Amino acid sequence: MSDVDAIASRADADDSTDPSGTTDSQVVHRPAGSARGTWAMGSLFEHLLTAEESGGLVGVALVTQPVGTATPLHRHTREAEAFYILSGTMTYRAGDDIFHLAEGDFIWLPAHVPHAFRVTGDEGVRFLGLTDPGHLFDLYDEVGLPATARRLPGADGRPMGEEIARWNVVGPRYGLEVVGPPLPETA
Repeated sequence: MSDVDAIASRADADDSTDPSGTTDSQVVHRPAGSARGTWAMGSLFEHLLTAEESGGLVGVALVTQPVGTATPLHRHTREAEAFYILSGTMTYRAGDDIFHLAEGDFIWLPAHVPHAFRVTGDEGVRFLGLTDPGHLFDLYDEVGLPATARRLPGADGRPMGEEIARWNVVGPRYGLEVVGPPLPETA
């Protein structure tokens, strides 16, 4: 079998379109402010498209994070990630490269690349986060709490020490591996 035939065969096997032109997927529409929210990492994650809704293909969330939020250097063994910055700024390390992201910037990160970010500037950041495949945002549901309002958590959020302990237990089930410390404030 030639490479072209093998690719065509895989494409045919993966095609979920039946002869009538319909697919196994469903249309998902989320009116503004109606997405289910999760408080995790001192942040608000508004789930615009879940892995369950996309057949596992992609997860999409509107993420709001305060200044100073910083992840440890980590990698995902299963998911690729993408961020599109809507407002605010962040410093993002991907492998050995440092990027300073601002409104309108986009970054795509393949699986397995060590990365970390820190929210910078005078105000928080809002970005559209995407994962491929889509189950990574389920992790935030397990370590965080259901958001009771469309705002950052306050005293009603999970204490950070308790949340970090949960990340250490739950994260490996999602292929999350911590490989280093957070970015310094001056990165």
